[in-house]
Amino acid sequence: MTEAAARRDLVRYSRQMHAAGWVANHDGNLSARVTDERIVCTPTSFSKLDVGLDDLVVVDRAGTKIAGSQRPFSELVLHRAVYDRRPDVQAVVHAHPPFATAFGVAGRPLPHPFLPEAVVSLGADIPTVPLTAPGGPGAEALIPFVRRCDAVLIAGNGVLTWGPTLELAYLRCELVEHLCRVAHAALPLGGPARLPDALIADLVAKRAKAGLAAPEEGGGATPDPVQRAAAKAIAGIPGADPALVRKLTEQIARQLGG
Repeated sequence: MTEAAARRDLVRYSRQMHAAGWVANHDGNLSARVTDERIVCTPTSFSKLDVGLDDLVVVDRAGTKIAGSQRPFSELVLHRAVYDRRPDVQAVVHAHPPFATAFGVAGRPLPHPFLPEAVVSLGADIPTVPLTAPGGPGAEALIPFVRRCDAVLIAGNGVLTWGPTLELAYLRCELVEHLCRVAHAALPLGGPARLPDALIADLVAKRAKAGLAAPEEGGGATPDPVQRAAAKAIAGIPGADPALVRKLTEQIARQLGG
């Protein structure tokens, strides 16, 4: 990706993010890595509607500004956590799409996978990064997931996605929001039905064959039966306390197991 192309895409997807209703005020940020030591990113304290080519900022691998008249955003630490651990990634997108953000602030895991196409595009795991203070603690909480997947919900902080291009990172964010809308619409009907394990395995294999899999995808990502039951219960009970549901599910599992 040339720097000129990255700049055009950053402006395009910033404005597209605003038009989609995924950000308000100064929310959201995007970046593109154009060399190992050069990352172009959106500025802090800007509506994504107003971002132009002259507003973009260039930082080095350590996050130090090396070009541009504006300041880089503070959540750049999240982007750098991805770049440092995924040499295959050239772009990161962070937004607050309403439905996906709602799952995070409610403490509910997204009951994925329930749509086959999404498994090929995103894998079988879209984890939720635990709630932390901004900055370094947020990056530390994100790091365990970076090599396992390409999209995460962040409790209290929307969605973070990444990919080899800005287009793919943006489309992954778009798909996460779509899944959350579908899951929310399915809640009154009993919640989304999880895909059969055999079908998930086949779809994951197709994803790997297409060269889309994350480097350590599947490493610790598949929930055990208790986690799966708890996630399903949380998704289907309005106002459910995730910790209490898991505790009760574990107690029931132990009793059934003798």
